[in-house]
Amino acid sequence: MVCIVVDHPKASSIQEEIKQTKPFSSVEEEALLALMRTADQVGQRNAEILKPFGLSPTQYNALRILRGGGEKGLPCSEIAVRMINHDPDITRLLDRLAKRGLVERSREEKDRRVVTARITKDGLELLSSMDRTVRDAPKQLLTGIGEKRLQTLLRLLRTVREKIA
Repeated sequence: MVCIVVDHPKASSIQEEIKQTKPFSSVEEEALLALMRTADQVGQRNAEILKPFGLSPTQYNALRILRGGGEKGLPCSEIAVRMINHDPDITRLLDRLAKRGLVERSREEKDRRVVTARITKDGLELLSSMDRTVRDAPKQLLTGIGEKRLQTLLRLLRTVREKIA
């Protein structure tokens, strides 16, 4: 096994990054702020990756969900449940995607209250053109951390989500 050491400048603490002069009231507060700051930075990077394709991260997430839903599509309520980031207005999100011809919607025959969304051929083609770029982004962002540390991170994040739910 070959171990490559990458020389990085010393990482600053969250306290230094946000220029907070007073100490945190607890390690939990510091950890939560560090998590929120990290999530924001990752979100910004994700938005930069998607910008050339004309999609927001939320729009991209909805299209991926619909691609997974196949030809029969998914009810709007199911899309909302599967979203990575909560979006209170799935209808408006799908409206924007429909205007671009990436999504189509229809009311169910059995229950007219249920609206089913499906990804269009244009939506599938757009996602296909993005797949390599999007697939490579996490590897570039998290390179050098190592699988063992990433598995630890995943376990810790799952624990946080379980405590919140």
